[in-house]
This record gives sequence, C-alpha cells and structure tokens, in this order.
Amino acid sequence: MGKILDALNACAGLFGFCGVAAAAAAAHVSGAENLRSVALILLVHAAALLAITARAREASPGARLWFVSALAIALGAALFSAAVTLLTLRGPGPFLWAAPVGGTTTMLGWLVVCAAGLVDLFRRYP
Repeated sequence: MGKILDALNACAGLFGFCGVAAAAAAAHVSGAENLRSVALILLVHAAALLAITARAREASPGARLWFVSALAIALGAALFSAAVTLLTLRGPGPFLWAAPVGGTTTMLGWLVVCAAGLVDLFRRYP
C-alpha cells in the first residue's frame, strides 16, 4: 500500500502542475474557458490527495477506506480533466464517456472519504 500512496502523492504533484497549466491556457487560449473548470478540479484534488493519503498512512480503523477514496478520486479527477481538456482543445472524440465516468468516480471517492471519517469517528469514540 505504501508504494501506491507514494504514487498518489506524485499524482497530486502532477495534478498541481497540470492545474496551473490549465489555468494559464484558459487565460491565453481563445475558446478555452472550460479549462478553468479543469484547473479548479485538478488544483483542489491535488491538495485533497495529499491530505487523504496522509490519513491512509495512519493506523486508523478507516485506513483502507482512506486508501480506496484516494484511488477513486485520483482516477476520477484524471479521467474528467483529460476528457474536458481534449473536448475543449480538439473537439468531440471517442472518449466522450470519460467525463461523466470520471466525475461520477470522483463523487463516489468523496462519499468514501465521508465513510472513512465516520468509521474513524465511531470506532475511536464509541
């Protein structure tokens, strides 16, 4: 699990980089306003991944749920952001399914964060 958490931390760094790049592109590329949403998703989830992976490393009752939530959020945010970026810069393509699947996966990851927090709460403070 440690290697995957380290990879997720690296993913957070990549999300941060790509988020700043998307913000710059949105400001300078005509017709690329959708990249503002991509920038927001990537930057917010970069910070969230760092926090969630830190919780997954703790010896808490919900550690595995924290781990699963980080995986879901990373995968979902990557799919959503890639799909919106490609749609914005290249037009419709064969991966139109990636944005709704990525968004749904990200939302499910956040529900798992909620579950992990509740597990930790109720098991630590019965």
